[in-house]
Order: sequence, then structure tokens, then C-alpha cells
Amino acid sequence: MTSITRTVAILLLSIGICSAAAAQDEALTPQVIQSLRESVPDDAHTRAMRNALTSASVTDIAEDRQIVADHNTKFSHKIKTKGISNQKASGRCWMFAGFNIMKPVVMNKLDLKEFEFSQVYLQFWDKLEKANCFLEHIIALRDRDLMDRQVVFLLQHPISDGGYWENFAGLVAKYGVIPKEVMAETASSENTRMMNKTLETILRKDAIELRRIHDVSGSVEEMRAAKKAMLADVYRVLVLNLGEPPAKFDWRYEVKKETDAEKDKDKDEDKNEVEQRWSPLRSFTPQSFYKEIVGLNLDDYVGLADDPIRPKGGHYEIDLTENMWDGPKMHYANVSIQVMRDVAVKTLLDNRAVYFSADVSPDQDKTKGIMARNLYDYESVYNLDLRLNKTERLLSRDSVINHGMAFIGVDLRDGKPLKWLVENSWGSERGSGGLWTMYDDWFQDNVYQVIVHRDDVPANVLKILEKPATRLPVWDPMW
Repeated sequence: MTSITRTVAILLLSIGICSAAAAQDEALTPQVIQSLRESVPDDAHTRAMRNALTSASVTDIAEDRQIVADHNTKFSHKIKTKGISNQKASGRCWMFAGFNIMKPVVMNKLDLKEFEFSQVYLQFWDKLEKANCFLEHIIALRDRDLMDRQVVFLLQHPISDGGYWENFAGLVAKYGVIPKEVMAETASSENTRMMNKTLETILRKDAIELRRIHDVSGSVEEMRAAKKAMLADVYRVLVLNLGEPPAKFDWRYEVKKETDAEKDKDKDEDKNEVEQRWSPLRSFTPQSFYKEIVGLNLDDYVGLADDPIRPKGGHYEIDLTENMWDGPKMHYANVSIQVMRDVAVKTLLDNRAVYFSADVSPDQDKTKGIMARNLYDYESVYNLDLRLNKTERLLSRDSVINHGMAFIGVDLRDGKPLKWLVENSWGSERGSGGLWTMYDDWFQDNVYQVIVHRDDVPANVLKILEKPATRLPVWDPMW
């Protein structure tokens, strides 16, 4: 063996030894497994927690009983509203939350004892608009590789249920609204999984076909001509699952007329009589119903967010968050959580409900309707330090903005909020009859955005929204 050969052999052998040593460090070897076994203490806490966790839910064990004992549902200010909606097995929380800030306006304006908008009506147009938007994005990105990150995102989410305030406001402005009794929920509107799966397959197949047309002819005109036929398929599937939205409808509402017996306060309550009558029957289009009956200008509402990743005072928008090709993207003025809190209080005191977005995963009891910091003490159960600040939670994806709801009340002490009254869209069986009590520390930790009336927003904050928006990618944590 030559000296060069010997040197190479020694080098290769040393590399192999180092690689083997590295593998010992990287792999779960028997030695590592044994050390892990020995790391679990055989003490009273471990035995007690193992017995408890193998017999009951961790949330039952970890719930802080003192927080529950101190909990109350008294609020210094409530907006007059009634009725709890239920999105059921669908991702339409953003739409329900939008309607929940409009509902009190109609109920108080017409003195209604109950009212609900048709969510399925707006859901129909949202799906059709999203289909068109998806296909237009495919045309716009026709020269991108299928592994391009934006293209991959589009193909993964061609027509999801989710959305933002801007999506809701854009749909209402374009299509109007109707009462729920005019277009009621269906099995597919309340449980969207299979309808969505069908639509996703249709749109992915359409995307492949549009790209094939581009490869063959390079003609955008041909791609758009094909898109019209594709949308016809989507429209038909939506009609079959959701019904066809009405272009016109007749509507009247129940009006209470007090009798002499009801006006006589000296008489027993059970002897009071209420004569029921109806308003005149009127014909509406969805647009005229929104204009005449609702009369709320959604352009007057703006988005403020506590984005802990970026400097305060910036205006940001997130790419690919429009649901209509000609509609706005989700955007916000980045402000402190204190500004959000102050403006939300002011809006509520002006008797306007507040739309907000949050991470509802941590620290909420769905049976009691409580949202409070450290409601569940997992650290004591597992004897671990699990603390992350809001920035770390968001950047590491430990926190995700995943639900939209409405504030309809606040409990103030010396002008500062102790807790917030939340109207959810999970039905009256969850929470406290469908309502949640959010303590202010939970607001601090988990609320990321509020939608508030511009009249309640300081002028310097409104000026932030006049700046050109910085575009963020759709995979940003604030998505």
C-alpha cells in the first residue's frame, strides 16, 4: 500500500469513526433511551399526576378552581341584542362575527325581539368569489413553477371557509344581505367538509387545465374563456348544496302592540296580554334590504392590530387574503394593545359592537364560558416551565389567530376594563348560553385585532391607515 493510499484509507476511516460518533449523538440509541427512563422521578408528584392524567382530562385536572370561584358575569355596560348563532361544522366565524355587530342595529332600529341574517346567502357568494379569485391567481401565476410557494399555498387552500373582516365587508357591499328566514341553512352549509372537498378537487383540476392551455397556446384570452365554463360548474355545485340565492324577496316583521292590560302596572304579570301584528309586506332586493333596513356603512370600520413582531405605527396588508379579485386584502394599523383596549371600550360605550380576532386555543372553558389567563395550570401538572411571550408564541406558531367573535359588553372599574362580554357563534349549548366572559388579562395575551368604528379611533391612529401598506406574505404569522 502506497503512502498516499494509506493516508486516504486513514482519512476515510477517521471520517467513518466521526460519523459513527455523530450518529451516536443524533440517534435515539439504547443508551439515550435508558437515560430518558432514568430521568423520570419516582416521586409523589409524578405518581399522583400519572394516576390523574390516565383517569381524567388534563383540563379537568389543571383548571384553577380559584379563578372559577371568583368568576362572575356582571357587566357595567351591555349592548342590547338577543339570540345566539351557530356556525356548526364550518369555518365561517368571521362571517358570523360580522353579522353579530350588525344584528343589534336592526333589532334596535325595528324593535325586534329576535332577528338573524342569512349566513348561507353570503356563504354562497363568498365561495363563488373565492373560486373566481383562485382561478385568476392561477392565470396570473401561470409562468410560476408548481413548487413555487405562492402557487403551493393556492393549491392547498383553493376555497376554504375562512376569511377576514375585509372579506365580509366587501361581500355585503356587493351582494347585500337578507334575513335568515328567506334563505335558511342547509346540511352542507352547516357541515362544509364534503362540499369543500368537491369544490377543491374541481378547482385543482381546473388549475391544471388552465396551465395546460397556457403551455399549448400561451393565450390568456383562451384561459379566461375556459374559466367561465369552470365557474359554471362551481355555481351549479353551490346551488345543489346551498340553494340559489334570491334576487328579490318579500319580507315583513312582527310588531308588538301593548294593550291596556300590559300598560297597567298594577295588574299581575301573567294577566298581561300582547296583541301581535305585522309590518306591511314589502319587496326587497338583498342590496335594498341592506341599505334600507340595516343602513350601516361598513366602510366606517377600520382594523387595528397588536402585531408584536413589527414596530408600532406601521400599516400592513397580507398577500392573497382577498376573497374577491377586485376586493381588499386583510390590512391593519399596528398599535399597542392598550390603544386597542381603549378604542374597543369607547366603541362599546357608543353602543356599537366590536368585531375581534383572537387565538381561542389557550385558557378557555367552553362549558362555563370563561377566558382567563392561567385558567389551566399545566406547569404545575407537568412540572415544566411553559412560558412564552406573545412575540415568541406567534413566531413559533404556538399561537395562531384562529377565530372571530364580537364584543357586546364590558365591565369597567374606574374607567378600566376588568372583563369583556363576548358573543360567540358556537350555539347556545356552549359557554354561558352562548356568551363568554373574557377577563382583561386574556385580552392582553390572545386578542390580536379589533374592528372598530372610525369615529372612536384617535386621529393619529387613522393616519397610520393612510400610509402605503407594507405587503406581508400569506405565510406570515399574522395571517
